Amino acid sequence: MAPGADTLDPQLVEVLDAHRFDESALQAWLKEAMPELGHCRRIQQFQGGQSNPTFLLETDTGRYVLRKKPPGQTLPSAHMVEREYKVIRALSDHTDMPVPRARGLCEDPTVIGTPFYIMDFMPGRVVSHPALRELDHDERLPVHYAAMDTLAQLHAVDVEQVGLGDFGRPQGYVARQVERWTKQYQASRTDEMPAMDRLMAWLPDHLPATDECAIAHGDYRVGNLMLAPDRPEVTAILDWELATLGHPLADLAYYCLPHYLPMELEGSRGLLGEDLAALNLPTEQQLIERYCRQSGRERIEDWHVFVAFSLFRLTAILQGVYARALQGNASDANALEVGQRASALAEAGWRVAQNGSVPSPTNTATSG
Repeated sequence: MAPGADTLDPQLVEVLDAHRFDESALQAWLKEAMPELGHCRRIQQFQGGQSNPTFLLETDTGRYVLRKKPPGQTLPSAHMVEREYKVIRALSDHTDMPVPRARGLCEDPTVIGTPFYIMDFMPGRVVSHPALRELDHDERLPVHYAAMDTLAQLHAVDVEQVGLGDFGRPQGYVARQVERWTKQYQASRTDEMPAMDRLMAWLPDHLPATDECAIAHGDYRVGNLMLAPDRPEVTAILDWELATLGHPLADLAYYCLPHYLPMELEGSRGLLGEDLAALNLPTEQQLIERYCRQSGRERIEDWHVFVAFSLFRLTAILQGVYARALQGNASDANALEVGQRASALAEAGWRVAQNGSVPSPTNTATSG
């Protein structure tokens, strides 16, 4: 989002018809709840997100970001902007984690139709594809390592100390997530997807042998990281909608998913088939080793389970995007295309599940 970095600027469009709201009602709320922001002169919508519509507010005092639930009927427990606000506020108030400053939350749906919150706009660069071709060759490996360092920093946060002890249940994260996303997928099912059916049956019988608890972002990928304008450093973690207390290795596996998705699968942001060394990109093993070094972890158990789980969950998420697109209220213009990729992700997940365990970063065999 750095001025002058044209290819890395956020894509802003006029507010989509499906997401228009009463701007005068928002202005009245801002005047009462946050008068320090001043008058709102212009509202535009960010493109690229698939879930909670996100808007740029230009006011007398600067630029701010508004995130809200999408209009219309949504799946149970989805689009919880209240939870996003809670975790961002806790981290911005009590830690030095790179997150935007949370300004205020409106839980009253009568103001603009759904709950929403306001946070600071963060200048910087956003690159959606993990190949990082928009960045200088020498920056690419350091950016991915910075992402691993930041993830390890997040997972080291003391949840009780920052007031997030009640942000989720500390145990059984993967089991609950499998149950939750199975229900979400079934609620948004449109076509037959045999690989997804197999994953839904396989995962409950192959849960990780050990349980851990940390703040789990839930959508930790390079496209949700704001990079400094002039150096390979993470200045903000964005899009906290899926955050909860959970197993930290689920975040790590999710970040590594591009290594399991073919580069030619349009829109998948896959790296399978790319010349990683030529692009100055880390292998999956290098990412794991960096994270383990930064988090003090000696080994990883059940890695294939976390990867299969992450592909399963992403399939369910994209199926929900697809179902919303069919209903006409998805928050991105290309949501129909995104949803149609769900089947390929499920097939990749089932292949990982069948292949079993892989070597851990310390060259010690994992369980499974």
